[in-house]
Amino acid sequence: MRAALFAGSFDPITLGHVDIVRRGLRVFDRVVIGIGHNPKKQRVLPLPVRIELCRAACAGLGDVVVQSYEGLTVDHARSIGAVAILRGLRDTADFAFEVPQAHANRTLAPGVETVFVLTDPALAYVSSSLMREIVAAGGDASSWLPAPSLVALRGALGR
Repeated sequence: MRAALFAGSFDPITLGHVDIVRRGLRVFDRVVIGIGHNPKKQRVLPLPVRIELCRAACAGLGDVVVQSYEGLTVDHARSIGAVAILRGLRDTADFAFEVPQAHANRTLAPGVETVFVLTDPALAYVSSSLMREIVAAGGDASSWLPAPSLVALRGALGR
C-alpha cells in the first residue's frame, strides 16, 4: 500500500484541503491527514474537533485516515510508512516556503518524497486563516468550507 501524509493544522479544514486529499487519492492508495502540533500557531478549534471535521469532510472519498502527531512531519511520515508527503501549492509564496522544507525532509528521510499538487484555481486563494477572518467578521464562507467546518468555526468565534 502506497500512503502519503498530508500534514497541516486544518483549523479548519477547507474545500481546498479536501480537493488535495481527493486528488492525492488518485496517486496514492491511502492519504493520512496528519494534524500536527505547531507551538508557534494559535488554534481556534480544539484538536478533537479538527480531527472530527477532517473525518467528516473526507468521508466517502476513499482510504483516508485522520490522526494527530507531534514532532517533525517527516518523522511522522516515516513512522506510518508513508512513501510521500503530500503538499498543496496555491501560489509562488507557497512554493518558496515548501521547497526548502522538501529539501530538508529529503535529507532527513531520503525514502520519503514530497509530492506537490497545484490547487484548483477556483480555490487558490482559500486558506484556513482567511476563512477564520471572514467568519469572525460575519461574512459568508460557505463557498469554501465544508458545512461542518463552517458550523464549528461560527461556534468557536461566537458567530
